[in-house]
Amino acid sequence: MTAGLGQPSGTRARRGLPRRILSLSLAAIFVAGILWVAHIDLQIRYYARHDQARSADAIAVFGAAEYDGRPSPVLRDRLRHALALYRQGLAPLLITLGGKEAGDIYSEGGVGRSYFIAHGVPEAHIIAETHSDNTEQSVAALSRIAIKNNLSTIDVVSDGTHLFRIHELCKAYGLHVYTSPRPLGRPIPESDHFRRVAHEIASYTAWRLHLH
Repeated sequence: MTAGLGQPSGTRARRGLPRRILSLSLAAIFVAGILWVAHIDLQIRYYARHDQARSADAIAVFGAAEYDGRPSPVLRDRLRHALALYRQGLAPLLITLGGKEAGDIYSEGGVGRSYFIAHGVPEAHIIAETHSDNTEQSVAALSRIAIKNNLSTIDVVSDGTHLFRIHELCKAYGLHVYTSPRPLGRPIPESDHFRRVAHEIASYTAWRLHLH
């Protein structure tokens, strides 16, 4: 072939090979991402729909918002559910988890303790953790409480969509837990449910990437 009339076909093929490899790699990453999201979504749905509560050493309630010393509707429903499990005799000890937002006077864990006392639970049957700022910090605090109090098994209460991540975090901290979703007081709008699930998938994925 005369020079300058074009590139040899073999050269063009070699130059096109990296592009095909890049395209295939990106496609593989995309498919893997879709499969990962679908897998985690199934796990979240499973834990949200299955109440595993049973006899345990304690019942732990993960915090949610409080309003000037009063539990928000979400926190109230979690506390109410934990109280029902306690009154069923599933565990002799209640643990409330959660710190406070900047500028707040009351902590989520403290509000939970006050709620239980107001509903007749002896103060000696309650441990309030009042410093954790997020789910992983709450699990770390729960682990310390479990070690200090020789707790082998714990029923954990939170929103259904939250429980898969809690379960996996607890497992990583060596905790043996049974998950129990709070009953929903009213149907959640589809957009709100999607937002919650997306948050859990993103948070769990970020934790796994950091962990490994």
